[in-house]
Amino acid sequence: MHQPGYPDAASLKEAAGELASFPPLVTSWEIERLKERLGEAAEGRRFLLQGGDCAEQFNGCTSDEITAKLKILLQMSLVLVQGTRLPVIRVGRLGGQYAKPRSSPTETRDGVELPSYFGDIVNRPEFEEHSRKPDPWRMLRGYERSALTINFIRALVGGGFADLHHPEYWDLGWVEHSPHASEYQEMVGQLGDAVQFMETLTGISVGDLSRVDFFTSHEALLLEYEAALTRMVPRRHGWYNLSTHFPWIGMRTAAADGAHVEFMRGIRNPIGVKIGPSVEPHEISGFINPLIDALHPDDEPGRLTLIHRYGASKVADYLPALIEAVKSTGRRVLFVCDPMHGNTRSTDKGLKTRRFDDILMELEQSIEIHRNFDSRLGGVHFELTGDNVTECTGGARGLTDDDLGDGYRSLVDPRLNYEQALEMAMLIARRITG
Repeated sequence: MHQPGYPDAASLKEAAGELASFPPLVTSWEIERLKERLGEAAEGRRFLLQGGDCAEQFNGCTSDEITAKLKILLQMSLVLVQGTRLPVIRVGRLGGQYAKPRSSPTETRDGVELPSYFGDIVNRPEFEEHSRKPDPWRMLRGYERSALTINFIRALVGGGFADLHHPEYWDLGWVEHSPHASEYQEMVGQLGDAVQFMETLTGISVGDLSRVDFFTSHEALLLEYEAALTRMVPRRHGWYNLSTHFPWIGMRTAAADGAHVEFMRGIRNPIGVKIGPSVEPHEISGFINPLIDALHPDDEPGRLTLIHRYGASKVADYLPALIEAVKSTGRRVLFVCDPMHGNTRSTDKGLKTRRFDDILMELEQSIEIHRNFDSRLGGVHFELTGDNVTECTGGARGLTDDDLGDGYRSLVDPRLNYEQALEMAMLIARRITG
């Protein structure tokens, strides 16, 4: 399902064959390290922060945009560490998030019907016949942009950009006007004091704090692309999808008998599955049992993450049934809340947006429901950007529908801007373990 209709099968085969000859984007040992840490998160010993663009664009592969995304995730992770007292696993929705499922395979404007925009890796957003024609060679451009992004992040992290001795490197400029500026700067100061105290006490430089692990993730939607980058690895058993560390299956393609589950069943990566309100509470056992049997038969720690995305108005009715259904399987999974997708609405002008308060409400309810059912929320999944966009309403500056036109840049789904994302982290940090 949700695969583009490429008009030239020979070109598709040729492009996929060329892609299959390229070097991998990530390594199996990075993947196994992430899997181990996700297993610890399922046990309550770590917390997952996953965030980034709803859909990356090729023209967004710039040093400024990549650095801004990394900065906001580092800032949010600092806040979550401070609040939860847990190590945070940092996973970016980047370096491959170029494909998006759409509710309809075609779009009609003024009586003209063309293929929908499925993301830059498939076609172009301009409503023109040439632009909307699915082009398999764009998979190679997606690979190149992913490689450039991942390489730059590795260089930043390896070069000390993420050094916890110097979190001031991560400032995005928002500190001059944000209502939460003083609170964040106090956290930065406390962290610096703690690091200095440890080094003074032991006489040893806390070298491990000079760099952090950073992993990538994307929705494994375009199967031709994912399969071309799936390889067997010497001295390891099985197959690895080496396009990303942490691929996930979207709600629209999560059927146990579907092609995406069949593909993911055969790889060794940790994988995520989005679960939403299209499956009613009384149907969830029949849906989740075969899914877990297919993807998580050996109960391997860290293998399966379930990312629930019900919306603030439905989470109380749907989440308990999901928790109970998973418990009945006897398998351990990591539960993560995606409070973005279930809270999407349209303004009077037709812009898609999300209310800050709805996002926060779903998170708060999810934390409480997991506690009440002897379960644990082990992570959060946000669509966000380090840029100063205006796509979601609310937050400390009280953005309204009328403010959205000032900086609305997303071609698909609305994202939290850097100030809203950090405020969200501050509000939920202490509630996760409180």
